[in-house]
Amino acid sequence: MNSDVRKLPTGFGRLWTAQTVSSLGDGVSHAALPLLALTLTRDPMGLAVVTAAGTLPWLIFGVLGGALVDRWDRRRTMWVTDAARALLLAVPAAAAALDVLSIPLLAAAAFLLGLGGLFFDTAATAYLPDLLGRDPVLLERANSRLRGTQTAASGFAGPPAGSALLALGRAVPLLADAVSFALSALLVRSLPALPRPVPQAHESLLRQARAGASYVFKDQLLLGLALRPAVGNIAFMAVETVLALFAHDRLGIDTFGFGLLLTAEATGGLLGAAIASFLGRRLGTGTALTCTAAVEGLAILGLAAAPNPYVAGLALAVCGAGMGATMVLAPSLRQAIVPAHLMGRVASTSRMLAMCAAPFGAFLGGWLATTYDVRTPLYTAAGLLLAMTAVTSTMTGNRRVEAALRAAAPAGDPDHRESREPVQEGAI
Repeated sequence: MNSDVRKLPTGFGRLWTAQTVSSLGDGVSHAALPLLALTLTRDPMGLAVVTAAGTLPWLIFGVLGGALVDRWDRRRTMWVTDAARALLLAVPAAAAALDVLSIPLLAAAAFLLGLGGLFFDTAATAYLPDLLGRDPVLLERANSRLRGTQTAASGFAGPPAGSALLALGRAVPLLADAVSFALSALLVRSLPALPRPVPQAHESLLRQARAGASYVFKDQLLLGLALRPAVGNIAFMAVETVLALFAHDRLGIDTFGFGLLLTAEATGGLLGAAIASFLGRRLGTGTALTCTAAVEGLAILGLAAAPNPYVAGLALAVCGAGMGATMVLAPSLRQAIVPAHLMGRVASTSRMLAMCAAPFGAFLGGWLATTYDVRTPLYTAAGLLLAMTAVTSTMTGNRRVEAALRAAAPAGDPDHRESREPVQEGAI
């Protein structure tokens, strides 16, 4: 078929490289930041403050950020944001070098980095379908590669590197992440400039933001796609908040072992991203998304009951596989069915729901661990994930997915319609 031989444009390679480099730096920080926080406090609520701070920008600026991205040049938004994040990381790095690092400073840096992530991620999500001509097959292929390398860099290579760099000095992993942002900015700057969707005349920023949010909430499929990561983030942030403490106190894992534990999750994520298209073809995208959500819940249940580091690593690998497949299928579907002029706002609204839930999950994890036991947040997270799977299964079913893809297909474009057919195979 024509869809099998379509090639990704040259510009995608530069975007792919930029996000891979930046993801490697993120993986370094993902392992280093909780370990840095542990050197400053053993209080689970103190750890929760740092974890939650990075998600607060989505709560405060999420929808407005998407409306701004729909007005701004998306390529410029990405490279300016990454350049700013590179400069920002110099502050906590200097504080660590001078031995004046504190929980409030780490939280402030996490907040500003999260604000940069809001603009970069929204702009990148909106830029990709324009770059690929909104072709569903190319979008799925591109997202599979992006997710796979992001998982490999941020989870497989980054965490052990972060743990190792931390042994060289508390400032070293922060500086490594800063370099990754700087390199990403340079690569994104070289991407082709694409025309922006024409904004509706005489419409206020607030009204545009409301239009994007309304578009999500009035569409059952888009709402279901948004609710899954929202509930999922409550669960996953509850787990992440106490994972370092759980690994140290209950599994006897040291600093380097914690990095390897995160690597196990990333390995599963890499596999999940690789098989996502196969699952979508065999089961239908809707059914595949329901199955991956159920797998995540069962895997976290296994993590909570894990008697040793090996079982915990296997559980995280299975969870990572479910997440990896989900993070290919869901964004590809959204990018294929949402109009270009709404893409930034729809993406930011969906992400905002997920990120607004994350601080609640972080504090829930800290409170449950403090009040009950360090395993309690993990059992609670598993229950939330399985309940979410049951509630949203009909909202994102195969029939809704197929109808949305047919409605979004350009009139008179047989190649585009043909490219959507593999998504429907195995529909049940």
